[in-house]
Amino acid sequence: MYPAEAVLPLKNELLQSGFSELTPESVSASLESKGTALVVINSICGCAARTARPGVLLALEETSKKPDHLYTVFAGFDTDAVAAVRQHTKPYPPSSPSIGLFKDGELVHFVERHMIEGRPAEMIAQHLEAVFEEYC
Repeated sequence: MYPAEAVLPLKNELLQSGFSELTPESVSASLESKGTALVVINSICGCAARTARPGVLLALEETSKKPDHLYTVFAGFDTDAVAAVRQHTKPYPPSSPSIGLFKDGELVHFVERHMIEGRPAEMIAQHLEAVFEEYC
């Protein structure tokens, strides 16, 4: 478990931008609902996490097509909620940070950590904007 003082500023970056925090009890209902739901498995881990959050926020700022719902959980901190989300992102292996887009309860796109590492926020945003254009 990461200490709260390390996690909270990174968690708040998304929460203050309109994301809702998932709890273990809210995961299924939230991700299986009608419409589109973006879930960010947030992380404290180095360069991937440093560009994932800004990439997601930039994509949401730049696109006209947005997911209906924005959710987040924090790996290494919200362990039960992360485990519940990962049940919905199978067959993808656990990966953080990572980003999933659900449509009408079905996972339609998943961005794994290896797709984030070494890429600037702008590149992540462009990728997500194309995904939003297709599914939202």
